Amino acid sequence: MTVGTKLLLTTEEVARALGISRTKVYELILAGTLGSVKIGSCRRVPVAALDAYVEALCAEGR
Repeated sequence: MTVGTKLLLTTEEVARALGISRTKVYELILAGTLGSVKIGSCRRVPVAALDAYVEALCAEGR
């Protein structure tokens, strides 16, 4: 890992990366489909969880 590399993303950043709404990101988190962590009152999605979600989507599409 290099300094400056983000490990956790906001729901807004995840929504932009996936091209979906922030509401849909929260739905995925609540369903347990997309992993997340809570730091204080902030909800963050680990980059690794986002990668795993996209990999799972690709595997479903095969």
